[in-house]
Amino acid sequence: MTKSKELKFESPSFAERLKSMLGVDFYRLFHTPVFYIFLAISAIIPAMVSAMTMMPDQNGNTMEPLYSNVWQIIAATEPLYVINTIADYANMNMVFIFGGIMVSIFIGHDYKSGYVKQLFTTHAKKQDYMMSKSLVCAFAIVCMCASYFIGGTFAGLLVGYSLEVNVGSLIIAIVGKMVMSLGWASLYTFLNVIFRRYFGISIASSFFFGTGILIIGAAAIVEGLSLPTGFLNVFLYGSSVNACLVSNIETLVICILVSVLWTVFYNALGTHILSKSDVY
Repeated sequence: MTKSKELKFESPSFAERLKSMLGVDFYRLFHTPVFYIFLAISAIIPAMVSAMTMMPDQNGNTMEPLYSNVWQIIAATEPLYVINTIADYANMNMVFIFGGIMVSIFIGHDYKSGYVKQLFTTHAKKQDYMMSKSLVCAFAIVCMCASYFIGGTFAGLLVGYSLEVNVGSLIIAIVGKMVMSLGWASLYTFLNVIFRRYFGISIASSFFFGTGILIIGAAAIVEGLSLPTGFLNVFLYGSSVNACLVSNIETLVICILVSVLWTVFYNALGTHILSKSDVY
């Protein structure tokens, strides 16, 4: 008498599911014109900022440059939680604003095209969606940081700014900001899950949080009370600002910890919202 053999179908593991979804999301990213448009914007903006500071004013006098050093286009000279001039703000942190808008467009297309409906019909794991989108969008923002670095450095050299810098601090500042891309991407993914039916609001919210207005406002109050502002580094904007031209290993560690912790928080919260509500 032969024994019947039962076929066992094992569900794919988390790693297998994530790998599959990442493959689809990266394909969609590389075939999305918006990604390349924002790469170009990230390179052009610092070049424009540098060039415009050297243009003559109405009286024919050359305007004073915003910077004295090439690398101030990349990162602030020191942590500046309260913005006093455009020079304090016009560095690689601007990428997080552009990145937020790009993420909103990228994820918004999922809902507009009906991709999400098809996805969750065959792939019910909401945490996979959150994690995949966070990782792919973080990659996109890192690419924008690299594009900004190339454009900003090239423009600074053309204008004739000084190249003097502590190379170690510069590298840590750049790597720190790139590390923060994961936390920012997770925030933007979370915001777009909340406002998935309201494309305009999702873009506006990403822009608002990308500017760090809330942290800048809090810092202004704290400084007004003559209190230290270092505790603001526990927020995404605070850590991003802390990655500057006087950065050290401690700065990088803070950036890594903050980025990872906020990634876990936003992914868990976003997964919960997707699981408890209509995702279409």
